[in-house]
Amino acid sequence: MPFLYDRIIHFNDTDAAGVVYFANLLTICHEAYEASLMASRIDLKTFFRNSEIAIPIVHASVNFFRPLVCGDRITLHLTPQLFTESKFEISYQVFLSTTETLAGNALTRHVCIQPASRSKVSLSAQMEGWLRQWNGEGEGVEEWRDEEGKGGGVEG
Repeated sequence: MPFLYDRIIHFNDTDAAGVVYFANLLTICHEAYEASLMASRIDLKTFFRNSEIAIPIVHASVNFFRPLVCGDRITLHLTPQLFTESKFEISYQVFLSTTETLAGNALTRHVCIQPASRSKVSLSAQMEGWLRQWNGEGEGVEEWRDEEGKGGGVEG
């Protein structure tokens, strides 16, 4: 089952036209990614400071199907998919929580590398577990909320 992340669109997420700026939707998706790592009991401090492996984003895309504005409550459905031992992608579906309308989607592709040599390496067992948990092969958290939602909690 996908990882679900609830969030409210903030004023600072929007542009001069009052709608979510495309790059800010990628930021929101990355928030969901970080929340899914935490829900899988991956320590973010250790994860992002790891000198042995890094998992940079090598491709990103965003599509909007309707405008998102300040005050909209959204739910992101995050689903990762493994491609090779060192590559995976995450698809995000962005729904308006009140109407369950698909408002947009995004995609990020990641490659696991050894930072010093920049050579591809296999994902860690911990990341393989994260992938299995959120792509439907494992049990997971049903929902995670941001600071306004005061939610979270880990199941499974």
